[in-house]
Amino acid sequence: MGWSTVRAPLPPGRHLWQGDEACAEGAIAAGCRFYAGYPITPASEIMQWMAHRFHEIGEGVFIQMEDEIASVASVIGASWAGAKAMTATSGPGFTLMLENIGYAIMTETPCVVVDVQRAGPSTGQATRPASGDVMEARWGAHGDFEIIALSPWSAQEMFDLTVRAFNLAERFRVPVFVLADEAVGHMRENVVTPAEIQVYERERRTGLAPFGSEADDGVPPMPAFGQGERLLVTGSTHDPWGYRKVSDSAVQDRLTRRLVQKIRAHQGEIIATEPYLADEELDVLVVAYGFTARSALHAVKLARQAGIRAGLLRLITLFPFAEEAVLRHGEKARNILIPEMNQGQVVREVQRAMAGNANRVLLYAQTNGEAICPLRILSEIKRLVET
Repeated sequence: MGWSTVRAPLPPGRHLWQGDEACAEGAIAAGCRFYAGYPITPASEIMQWMAHRFHEIGEGVFIQMEDEIASVASVIGASWAGAKAMTATSGPGFTLMLENIGYAIMTETPCVVVDVQRAGPSTGQATRPASGDVMEARWGAHGDFEIIALSPWSAQEMFDLTVRAFNLAERFRVPVFVLADEAVGHMRENVVTPAEIQVYERERRTGLAPFGSEADDGVPPMPAFGQGERLLVTGSTHDPWGYRKVSDSAVQDRLTRRLVQKIRAHQGEIIATEPYLADEELDVLVVAYGFTARSALHAVKLARQAGIRAGLLRLITLFPFAEEAVLRHGEKARNILIPEMNQGQVVREVQRAMAGNANRVLLYAQTNGEAICPLRILSEIKRLVET
C-alpha cells in the first residue's frame, strides 16, 4: 500500500464541466467506488454525476439516502468495508452530518465530504454563493481534533483537489473536506484530465493495532471488515485495539494527542498556498480563498496597473491553517486585506497568525448572496493605501 500510479478512467484531454461534475470525476479518478448522499442545492449535480458515471464504468455503489445523517453514516460503513467513499452536501446538510463526522474523526475513518457552500444561516439562499461554513468545518464536531479542509477556486481544482482529498484521507485516516462554494460548483470551465493519477492507498496490514501507533504522530494500519480481524469500531475512548476505556485518563490523553499530532506533525505535507506578486515589500497583501480568490487576483492585477504594490496569497488548504506562509508574506506588507463571503472567519486566523501586527489585518465582508467582484476588492485596496 501507499503511493501508486493508476490509469485514469477517462482518456486524457479537455472536458467542459461544471465544478460539481469535475468534482465527481476527480472522485472516480481517485478510486472512489461508493457514494451516498441526499439531494441539496447547489451540490445535487455531484450526486447525479456519480450515479451516471458509476453506471457507465460498470462499477461502484450509489445510494440515495433518506437524509444527510444517514448519508455520512453509510460512507463511514463503506470505508470500513474497504471502499474509498464520499458524500456531498451544502450548508444545512453539512450541519446534519457533523455528529457522524465527529465519529469518523474518533474512529479514524478515511472519507471525503464535499460542502458546496451557499448563503445562510439555516435554509438561506439555496442558489447563492457564500463561504459561511469555514469555521463550522473546523470546529463543528466537539472535542479536540485536527481536520483537513481544501478550498478550490476553479472547476479544474474541483477535479484536482478532490483527488488530493482522497489521497490525504487515505494517508492520514481522517475525513477530508472539500469546501467549495456555489459559484465554483456551478461554473462551467475547461478541465484537463491526465492519463495517469497518483493515488494513495491506506495501509491494510493485519495483526497490528488498528487504533494505535508507536509514534505519537503515527497513522495506524486499517484492515477492512472481512479480512479476519476482530475489529471494534467505537466512538468512545478506546485503546489501540478498539476496546472501550472510558474511565482511563491515560488512554484518553494519548488517543487525543495522537489524533491531533498526526495532522500537526505533517503540516508541510498537507498545507498548500499560492502566492502572486507576494514575495516583495507590499502596500497591501490580499489573502483570499475559493472563488473570491479569483476576484482578488484580478483586483491585484488592476492595482498593479494603478501603481499600487499589491499581492495575493491564495489559501488552497484552509486547515491546517497556513500560519507560516501568512506570517512570511504578511510581514512584508503595510496592510493585509481579507475579502470573504461571510462576516469574518478566515480573517481571525490571519489575525492570530500575525500576532502583534493583527491591527494591520482588515476584513471586507460581503453576505448579500453575490460573489465579490474585483472592483469592490480594488476599491478596498485603494482605500487602505490612501489611509
